[in-house]
Amino acid sequence: MTLIQSSRSDLTTAEVGTVELTIGGMTCAACANRVERALNKLDGVSASVNYATERAVVTGSGADLAERATAAVDRAGYDAAVRDPETDDDYAGRVSAQRVKSLRRRLVVATLLSIPLMDATIILGMLPSLRFPGWEVVCLAMAVPVVGWAAYPFHRATVRNLRHRAVSMDTLVSLGILVSFGWAVVSLLWPAAPGQGSVRWPFVGSVPLDTGSLYLDVAAGMTVFQLAGRYFETRSRRRAADVFGVLSRLASPIARVLRDGQETEVPTGEVVRGDLVVVRAGETLPVDGTVVEGVAALDTSVVTGEPVPRTVRPGDAVVGGTISTDGRLVLTATAVGARTQLAQMAAVAEQAQERKARIQHTVDRVITWFVPSVIAVAGAVAVGWVMSGAPLQQALSTGIAVLVIACPCALGLATPTALMVGIGRGAMLGILIKGQDALEASGVIDTIVLDKTGTLTTGEMSVDSVLLIGSLDEATILRYAASVEHASEHPIARAVERRAAIDAVEPSPVTDFELFPGLGAAGAVDGHRVLVGSSALLAAQGLQPMESPPDGAFVVVAVDGRPEGVLTLTDRIRPSAPQAIDALHRQGLRTVLLTGDTVTVAEAVARELAIDDVRAEVLPADKAAVIAALQTDGRRVAMVGDGINDAAALATADLGLALVTGTDIALKSADIVLVREHLLVVPEAIALARRTRQTIHRNLVWAFAYNLAAVPVAAAGLLNPLIAAAAMSLSSLLVTHNSLRLRDFGRQAEEPENPVTD
Repeated sequence: MTLIQSSRSDLTTAEVGTVELTIGGMTCAACANRVERALNKLDGVSASVNYATERAVVTGSGADLAERATAAVDRAGYDAAVRDPETDDDYAGRVSAQRVKSLRRRLVVATLLSIPLMDATIILGMLPSLRFPGWEVVCLAMAVPVVGWAAYPFHRATVRNLRHRAVSMDTLVSLGILVSFGWAVVSLLWPAAPGQGSVRWPFVGSVPLDTGSLYLDVAAGMTVFQLAGRYFETRSRRRAADVFGVLSRLASPIARVLRDGQETEVPTGEVVRGDLVVVRAGETLPVDGTVVEGVAALDTSVVTGEPVPRTVRPGDAVVGGTISTDGRLVLTATAVGARTQLAQMAAVAEQAQERKARIQHTVDRVITWFVPSVIAVAGAVAVGWVMSGAPLQQALSTGIAVLVIACPCALGLATPTALMVGIGRGAMLGILIKGQDALEASGVIDTIVLDKTGTLTTGEMSVDSVLLIGSLDEATILRYAASVEHASEHPIARAVERRAAIDAVEPSPVTDFELFPGLGAAGAVDGHRVLVGSSALLAAQGLQPMESPPDGAFVVVAVDGRPEGVLTLTDRIRPSAPQAIDALHRQGLRTVLLTGDTVTVAEAVARELAIDDVRAEVLPADKAAVIAALQTDGRRVAMVGDGINDAAALATADLGLALVTGTDIALKSADIVLVREHLLVVPEAIALARRTRQTIHRNLVWAFAYNLAAVPVAAAGLLNPLIAAAAMSLSSLLVTHNSLRLRDFGRQAEEPENPVTD
């Protein structure tokens, strides 16, 4: 297979850190291991090759990194080209379709020739009286196209590997076919003397040993079964890749831009920030933006997994890839190209494929020595049978059965196919699993810590009342507070500004602004030193504490060292929070509320949501310490936060989940990024991670058990080579089919069978 060389010459003319290659010619996991070893032999290069996606990620230094990497792959006997995301995905799809078509054509021809060949060889082998002059030539004529042209992909890969002093799973298949066919030719052209006994095969019967006709049957049947297995495996992997790559195909290639009052259609790649983009009813939004004109119901299910359309109006932020179902919108482009939420989601999903699990490294090492070991074992078995007095034909057939049944194809597919489908399905549901670490951690966590503001609550706080405790009136207190908070980015600051706007209070300019993270802010307003924050901030500044603070959340406004007023605050709990907490409990998780609010406020929220434990009055900088303390107590901790103030805690936790409503997805310090607003996405993400992890483990258990059990059975002479070929193909298909079941993962959180020890 020849690949189109990427036109991105900048990767080969400038020093780069990472190059992504598209690899052609790989037919099994052993091929991927060989390419990876060839790349890692380069000086200063670290590479990871994924058989399922047929890509390699090469990290290193030097302006010629891409050239050195492609040359190394070529020397290993495979094709390589620098991947261009703009064109290579479409090209890879066409190549995959051509490969499926070629395999289907070879399978059909092999089947049409093998059926009469198998009937003829069995009948003529068992009934010598029915043989006619030249029957051997007729059988050989039907067999040659099957073992030659139809099985050519196996032979071609074998020759290429042997040229580079290597073996692969294709070597086992090709060797089994050629040995069977070669022995059949020898036996048919130079038959043994009649009356030397017979060999009895399961499902075939007793066949005289004076003919090698059965081995034509074996060679043709093996070809058919192996082609069928490779055909269905390739089709299944293509379907898995379709699930995985769905995000990349959601973006609209054309944008309608408003310029000089005229709507002009341009490629989406030409849109720049600030352009006015028009989206008509039924069209897909090409970029992220802010609505400036129009009202429409926006279908966001393809990006966030939210099933209910969301009505958007001027001022609302919208995301590319969503669909305007019933209205015309004009929006200002705020993010284009790789900066859009859709592009970042696709990038995160792509990067997740680059990281291998610890168990996958073990599988890779096993596959490296497994194939040559199988060849050696098959030869030893055949020799052992001959030395024990068995007929040569029977010893040869037993060796062929061992050779074929032991192909570890299922081992190579077990992890990457499940990971591909699981991550792809998650991306369709607004759940971005960033790598294998998340899957491994999901099976052992027993405690989940949830941030309050912005996670369990809407994060849109409001000032409920203004309490006067000094000589200033309500308007003056609001003006002072709004002036200081205008320079802050905290949700409380926005609440104060909104209340001032409602009361028609204009803020004044502020100087000497100071921010106290987790406590409040201060500044000079009209020549007065104004402090807005918690009671802890007053104490830290040496001010007189309040005698009787109000219940609930509040901030104190102090002017020139004297508390003058109190702003009481409310933050609405998300409607989906109770259902999400209940689902987490059903998953066997202990819930902990973590917040910087007062104990009174935190306990009230915990009671309403039935949360097990409360950690209140914790500063953002101290949240990671709380996570670490829980881990010290023997807990396996997952942390759910907004991905901004909670970055350190998310990174400290065994499993970090970030709720993201903006577009800065790739930079979040989390193992799983959640882009849906409904809180059920949290237990659903854990359930999906656990289901994917369980699927990988089941695949590996099946693959290892199959090989361990099948080889002794074949070595004992209990397997017809045809049955062995069919069983090997079926093993790979079962692993791939089991992975594809992840496509049916629903939108309801599921309760794992054993959430901690599975």
